[in-house]
Amino acid sequence: MKQVLSYILPVTKTIESDYSGTLEITWHNGKKHLNSQNANYSYGSLQHILKFGIEKINLQNVNSILVLGMGGGSVIATLRKDFEFNKDITAVEIDPVIIDIASKEFGISENENLKILCADALEFVKQGKAQFDLIIVDLFIDLSVPSQFLSEEFWDHTLNLKSSKGDIIFNASVKDTNNKSVNQLINYLKTKVYKVDVFENVNDTNTLVILKSL
Repeated sequence: MKQVLSYILPVTKTIESDYSGTLEITWHNGKKHLNSQNANYSYGSLQHILKFGIEKINLQNVNSILVLGMGGGSVIATLRKDFEFNKDITAVEIDPVIIDIASKEFGISENENLKILCADALEFVKQGKAQFDLIIVDLFIDLSVPSQFLSEEFWDHTLNLKSSKGDIIFNASVKDTNNKSVNQLINYLKTKVYKVDVFENVNDTNTLVILKSL
């Protein structure tokens, strides 16, 4: 019924999170979205933005993916359905409320090819030893990327988790948020990997950065 009604008027319920504040699960035009107060967290514009990035990657060479910032799991749904990627994915999400939402509202839960960890992404990359062929970094609180995820420390550890031929997709900013810090980070990353492509105004909103190795 909610799905039908959403074609007439959006249908929303709210859930409180210690990390993300008030979250909204909204049916709109027959589709369910997860939003924070000011931003789409999953299954809306964010899904289109990350799909744009994945289209730049040759997934035939990818056997393992690390997702830092799972949200409601829309990037996992995109990989499975749109790109038919059925290999191993490890997803890291700090917010247990969002992990619960991903499972109950969107059907994203652990299975033999998907491991979900409730952990801080910075601590995960510091302690991580496994390497991945593709790393997707999507670490937002509402409209901003927390400063620790724009630091050289975080990125040095993240680059260590990238396989020798691996790539990274980084959802870096919305509009002009964190502009100076993002530009400084991009310049730093250009000294670390073979190729850094910057795509601005993806879906008219976000800056997406793609890092590739030789």
